[in-house]
Formats: sequence, structure tokens, C-alpha cells
Amino acid sequence: MVNYKDLGLVNTKAMFAKAITGGFAVPAYNFNNMEQLQAIVMACAETQSPVILQVSAGARKYANATILRYLGQAAVEYAKELTGGKGLPITLHLDHGPDFDTCKSCVEYGFSSVMIDGSHHPYEKNIEETKKVVEYAHKYNVTVEGELGVLAGVEDDVKAETHTYTQPEEVVDFVGKTGVDSLAISIGTSHGAFKFKPGQTPKIRLDILDEIVKKLPGFPIVLHGSSSVPQEYVKIINENGGKLQDAIGIGEDQLRLAAKSAVCKINIDSDGRLAMTAAIRKYFNDHPDHFDPRQYLTPAREELKKMYARKNREVLGSDGHAPEILAAEGK
Repeated sequence: MVNYKDLGLVNTKAMFAKAITGGFAVPAYNFNNMEQLQAIVMACAETQSPVILQVSAGARKYANATILRYLGQAAVEYAKELTGGKGLPITLHLDHGPDFDTCKSCVEYGFSSVMIDGSHHPYEKNIEETKKVVEYAHKYNVTVEGELGVLAGVEDDVKAETHTYTQPEEVVDFVGKTGVDSLAISIGTSHGAFKFKPGQTPKIRLDILDEIVKKLPGFPIVLHGSSSVPQEYVKIINENGGKLQDAIGIGEDQLRLAAKSAVCKINIDSDGRLAMTAAIRKYFNDHPDHFDPRQYLTPAREELKKMYARKNREVLGSDGHAPEILAAEGK
């Protein structure tokens, strides 16, 4: 059993409390390898932003649970190096935990936050599974995210054909019966890079969000599937040998409005994949004689860092908030 505090991590309580009163959202960026992790920490150090490092069940299989634990600890130490010893508030979070055993394992490996995704179950079964995780995780002060409603799209092992919007009338009952610390809702965002096709209007249901906020004032709300699918990256990929279909993501202006409301965690994964892939494909076309991974992963890491720094400043509004959260954590 590894306690997340021994790794220098924090849970989400203080950062969400500050996000709600400060009108910003904490970035939740997924990572699978060292270069992605470096880019995230570099971007957040540059912008003085708190950050939630997200690991999916698929990422744990890919990177190994033990290695991820040490990468989480390395992120804390790296942030100190980049900030002159001050550090950043960093949460290591399980994204879309499929079952109790996976959540339990992550708690034991030093994660400071876990999500149990029971949204594919009937309502009462979702409550039962979520409550079981909450009761275990809270013994170790690990925060828990639950989910109501279903997001369409595909990302790792999470797949759904259509949206099922979160029902505002259910949220008070669900939160009360489970004891979750935050709630992921479905209001029109979706997983993966192919959220909307040309001709469709990419719009999220901010009216549903408003109804949920009225019923759960001051409670942390989470948006999954919030990549904007930057068209410049799609264009670079296709110009350099890729064959991505046309796709449109969630408008950043809509995400900024959500962040100013009760949404205090916004998940972004596909944008990071697109940024790195675009940089790597272009590099190979420009340098066909190169084969050292350090050569092509360096510009990929830099492009990812640049994009995430901009997201923190212009979309999430999380820039500059790290010091106040560290103070709240007593660090």
C-alpha cells in the first residue's frame, strides 16, 4: 500500500473548492508515456496551473501500474525543479475506472483520486458500485468521481453509440446516496476525435448544466470528452500521410463558459494525441533520414506543451491559481 501523500500528490478537494469560487476549471490531461507527462508538467509550471494527471485503465495496461506510480512521483519532483522548489498541486487520477477492483488497485498504488464509471449500469446498480468505491477510497482520503449519463464516442475501452443526457432530477439523489466528491455529467460532449461532422453544430447543453447547478449549488461538476479537435493538427496530419476523417470538436468558447460555472474539471485527451501525432508526422516528412526517437519526440513534446499552456490560459482559466491551492494544502 502506497499513500499518495508520500508521493507528494494531493487529492482534488482544495483545487475544486478554489475552482468553484474562482470561476476556472482544473485541467485533467491524460498521459501514457514520459514525453506526454513532461509536456503537461512543463505547461502547468509555465502557467502556474494546478493539474490532474489522468490515467485510463488502458494506460495502466500499456505503461504498467508500477511505472505509472513512479511517474506520478516524478511529476511532483519535476514540477519543483521547474518552479524553483515551489512545486504544483498535482493529482494522479484514474480515468473511467471500470470496476471496484481497478479503483482499489489504484488507491493502493498511490493514486490520489479515482473515477468509478458506473454510467453503463442501471441507475440503482450505478449507485451501488459507486458507493462501494467511495467507502473504500475515503478510508485513505482519496477523492472519488462518479458519472451520471452516457457520453457517445470511443476512447480507449470506453465506447457508446449515442448520448444519454444527465437527468437533473437524479443528481441530488445520486450524490446523496453515493457520497461522491465530484460528478461527471453528460451534456453533449463526447469521447474521441470524431465528435461532430462538418455541417453539424457543435453545441453542448449548457441549459442542462444550469439546471444541475441549481440542484447542486457549489458541488464540483466534471466534463469528459472536451477536446476541441484543433483543425490545424488534423490538416498537418493529413498533409503528411495521415487519413483522418473530417471532425469537429467542442467549441473552446463553450468550455470557457462551463468553466466559469460549476464545472471545475475538464478532461482533454484527444487534442494531445493530435498535437503529438501532427508534430511527429511532419518531422518524419521533413527528416526522412532520422530514426532516433529523441529527435522526433522532442518537437512533439514541445508542441504538446505549447497547446496545453494555451488551454490553461485561454480556455480553462486555471493559470496563476497554483499558489493559492498549495497554500490551502499547507505547502
